[in-house]
Amino acid sequence: MNSPVLFPYKSTIVLDRSLNRHLYLQLCDQIIGLIKSGKLHATTKLPGSRSLSNHLQIHRKTVIAAYDELLTQGWIESFPGKGTFVANDLPIIKPILLKETTTNVSSRNEKSNFEFNIRPYLDRKAINVVKDTILINDGIPDHRLAPTDDIAKIYRNITKKIHHQHLLTYNDVYGNRDLRKALVQYLNQTRGLKITTDNVLITRGSQMGIYLASQLLLKNQNNIIVGNTNYMTANDTFINAGGTIKSVTVDNNGIDTNEIEKLCKKHIINAVYVTPHHHHPTTVTLSADRRMRLLELAQQYNFAIIEDDYDYDFHYDNAPILPLASNDYLGNVIYIGGFTKIIAPALRIGYFIGPKDVVDQAAKLRRIIDRQGDTILEQTLAQMISQGDIQRHTNKVLKIYKTRRDLFCSLLKDKLGSYVTFEIPKGGMAIWVLLDKKYKWDTIFNEAKKLKLYTNNDWKRYGGVQTNHNGIRIGFASFNENEIRKVIAVLVQVFSSINDSEQ
Repeated sequence: MNSPVLFPYKSTIVLDRSLNRHLYLQLCDQIIGLIKSGKLHATTKLPGSRSLSNHLQIHRKTVIAAYDELLTQGWIESFPGKGTFVANDLPIIKPILLKETTTNVSSRNEKSNFEFNIRPYLDRKAINVVKDTILINDGIPDHRLAPTDDIAKIYRNITKKIHHQHLLTYNDVYGNRDLRKALVQYLNQTRGLKITTDNVLITRGSQMGIYLASQLLLKNQNNIIVGNTNYMTANDTFINAGGTIKSVTVDNNGIDTNEIEKLCKKHIINAVYVTPHHHHPTTVTLSADRRMRLLELAQQYNFAIIEDDYDYDFHYDNAPILPLASNDYLGNVIYIGGFTKIIAPALRIGYFIGPKDVVDQAAKLRRIIDRQGDTILEQTLAQMISQGDIQRHTNKVLKIYKTRRDLFCSLLKDKLGSYVTFEIPKGGMAIWVLLDKKYKWDTIFNEAKKLKLYTNNDWKRYGGVQTNHNGIRIGFASFNENEIRKVIAVLVQVFSSINDSEQ
């Protein structure tokens, strides 16, 4: 064995008593790090416990505990009468030269030493919003209005009851049984569906539903039709699943079914994705005649309709048109929705509705990516639906959001009507705003940042480069009335500043 060498343990090993980790484990970590780096190679003799404790000014029992742990893990070996050594059967590691290292320890974890798949189409710009700023979104609810007291009360009551203890273990991959039953009654009553629990899979938000549908329907470049402006996260999901996207026109009556029919005559179409109630991003509603025509085409050409009904509950001027799924008699529609828009983005509970054979396969797929959801939260939501809490909350925020929509649209037209055009949306939480083409949204929001107004919207995400629409979604629901006035005031100041600089 190698003879002992002088190693600067005192200056190399630094133990921090303020950390929430035992000193002996810190010592283990650092000795392992020295072995991995090659600074302590195989068969190197380690100091005795008394000697190392003196060097590091720690109790001898701490060193003994560390050595015991290292022995258990196989990093070192001990020989009576000879001492303790770095294990002989460890691989020989080439020491890292000092010039190859960096003083920034975290940077060593920034670059992998293996190959992996990169998906550039999933890149998004991160917005680092500082305090006292306003962030424009593309249409989310106001989380401050969430019925947190009701949720907390029911959640606590559930966790206290013995007969609910089964919720803490593995449960049905289809989702909480009580929630599925409550959803059957809720969706049949509010949306005219004709489903049973066999048609319901609980998901973590509607995005999981879109993902599951894409995995079931799209492979080997199977074709899916979307609008030529569309919810870009859905497009990313379809591409990720291996699908080929074919776009058709979206006009004031929604997605163009005549163009869909033409594509069906030329290609095998596997699916059509629609947001019929309020098209994302333009907010237009798919007309009744096009809904019926789309169902006829699905039946004729045997493709699936992925109906993403993300904001069905928020229609302000009249009763909403029933979803496509309510008239699906042959099993062509996968109906996707959730409670994120009704309550708050953090409440990740959605549903995937479809024919039983499709739901069964979706459940099997869900099992390998997310074994189950939050069973206690699902039970909480089931009770809130059954007790009418969700319906009451929806009615409450519907009135608030309508007031906010009216104020936002009024100020936008009055203060910025010479720069932008828009249609007052019949529902939803956002406005599709078209900017005069002599201006650019990038310029607008770069100036707005100086006044602490940010946006996480990228107009290019909606096909802006290809369609040249110069439009962007501006959410109004998450702003109170004072915030709405501030947003408009800042935009007025921005346009004024840009005009002054051009003169």
